Amino acid sequence: MVTFLVALAALIGGFFIYGKIIDNFFKPTDNPTPAITKNDGVDFVPLPTWKVFLIQLLNIAGLGPIFGALGGAIWGPSVYLWIVGGTIFAGGVHDYLSGMISLREDGKSLSEIVGKYMGDKVLKFMRVFLVLLLVLLSAVFTVGPAGLLKMLTGIDLMILVAIILLYYFLATLLPIDSIIGRLYPIFGICFILMALGIMGGMFLDSSFTMPEMELANLHPKGDEMPIYPLMFVTVACGAISGFHATQSPLMSRCLKSERLARPVFYGAMVSEGVIALIWAAAGITFFHGTEGLAAEISAHGAGGAVYQISQGFLGNGLGMVLAMIGVIVCPITSGDTALRSARLIIADALNSNQQIIKNRLMLALPIIIVTGIITQMHYETVWRYFAWVNQSIATIMLWTGAVYMLQKFEGNAFLTALIPAVFMTNVTITYIFYAPEGLQLPLTISNVVGLICAVVCLIQFWRNRHHNEELRIHNA
Repeated sequence: MVTFLVALAALIGGFFIYGKIIDNFFKPTDNPTPAITKNDGVDFVPLPTWKVFLIQLLNIAGLGPIFGALGGAIWGPSVYLWIVGGTIFAGGVHDYLSGMISLREDGKSLSEIVGKYMGDKVLKFMRVFLVLLLVLLSAVFTVGPAGLLKMLTGIDLMILVAIILLYYFLATLLPIDSIIGRLYPIFGICFILMALGIMGGMFLDSSFTMPEMELANLHPKGDEMPIYPLMFVTVACGAISGFHATQSPLMSRCLKSERLARPVFYGAMVSEGVIALIWAAAGITFFHGTEGLAAEISAHGAGGAVYQISQGFLGNGLGMVLAMIGVIVCPITSGDTALRSARLIIADALNSNQQIIKNRLMLALPIIIVTGIITQMHYETVWRYFAWVNQSIATIMLWTGAVYMLQKFEGNAFLTALIPAVFMTNVTITYIFYAPEGLQLPLTISNVVGLICAVVCLIQFWRNRHHNEELRIHNA
């Protein structure tokens, strides 16, 4: 329990200390935001801050801090270190940068932001890559909750998938304040109560003992499943996620002031880190270690583990209902905004006026159809590829943030983005060379390739440093 409480305190402290440091570099102003200057009643809509925060939290959460944290917990309590460190120094920075830069770039989508600071070739690549990520994620966030609903109701899986896809279609098509702005506050309360209930169950049930930190690989398969890089990609949204960078621009179109960027963007990431920490602890606590957790996930999937944990800690009453609603709702509230982001990325690329419903319909319909097709693929396969694509996009966003900060700010502010960018480059390259869904090369070779790629990217960044500094001086 001590380890858990220390990790929890570190996350909260990270928001107030490191989050403030990042915010100070940007020096938020009272200049009108895109929500005010470009209000179109569809995507650019000023909303109350508490609504924007809850929408952002639900947008970025999904199954990541639950399924990803449970998957990462199979390696043992060492996962706490990545959840805490990743959230504070990588994920929080990543989410804040993607939101604040979008605020200052008229609410542009991630692809347009990356293209402006990384070049036209990267722009074209990101437009395709991001839409692929968002469609993959929406497929994952359709099958996951549909499976849980089937477990609870007995309704045929394909019927549930069709119902969720229909909801996605409406949420993608309609103005942001018509469905998302109305329902998310209710869902957000359920989501938060779910996490608090699970944490309370761990503290109050004396039949369970929360394990303390062990700096060791406790995965049942041992050295066959090395912590680095596998755990770092498996945890996904619980520490850092490229998907978040597609969602922050959605909320930059609804935020009334730049001064709200830290509590909304950095704050939502810290909140997600707390949720991931709770579920990681719950997994190894409820199943009495990593072997029991791994066996449950192997036999019944992460959804089955969630069901058992919720029932075990909260019983079959209101607490159980809240927990299951939270686990079912949060992926759905990420799936719908993922497809909304895909629509906006394509719309920005085509310069399509999204105030016209016909234009929105022409983009939303094919996106939904493709998502439905992907839901027929094997769930675990889709999740593994999503996890790697997701972290790769996070890496690209961090490099973009480093370039942006170098061009805009004096001193070494850019290091706050550059350091996690180099680290995540190493992680993602090493993973794809080593993992079963990648090239399956020996770990030693994969580590060397990952290190070389990270160093090459760093050298290239440093070579362009003077050019970016000259741009900063010229623009000043």
